[in-house]
Amino acid sequence: MIPFLSPAAAGRSSRLSPETLAQRAVDVLSEHKALDIALIDISRTATFTYYFVIATAQSPLQFDALVEYLERDLGPQGVVLRHREGSPESGWVLLDFGDIIVHLFTADQRAYYRLEELWGRTSPVVRFAD
Repeated sequence: MIPFLSPAAAGRSSRLSPETLAQRAVDVLSEHKALDIALIDISRTATFTYYFVIATAQSPLQFDALVEYLERDLGPQGVVLRHREGSPESGWVLLDFGDIIVHLFTADQRAYYRLEELWGRTSPVVRFAD
């Protein structure tokens, strides 16, 4: 049997609580015009993070800007971008901040991968107005 290892047991990524960190990421994305922002608490079904923050970017330039704004805002709080996967050209950029993972999509890629549907089966999805 594999022992359960929560994100907290693996080492916290910042001075912020996971909930506060997720809300701050939502705020940054909203302030910088990301669309259709969703927050999913996956802490009861996943062992690798607490929250997914999902948003739609409208252009490659906006993808890069959103990443920069997130790092600039969260960095002073002790939050480090642990891993970045994907590219604006692929339509999906994943940002692993430890306690939260941010998924930035184009509208087409988001509709294709349907993360909210996949993870929302076991966890409530909170949506934020544009």
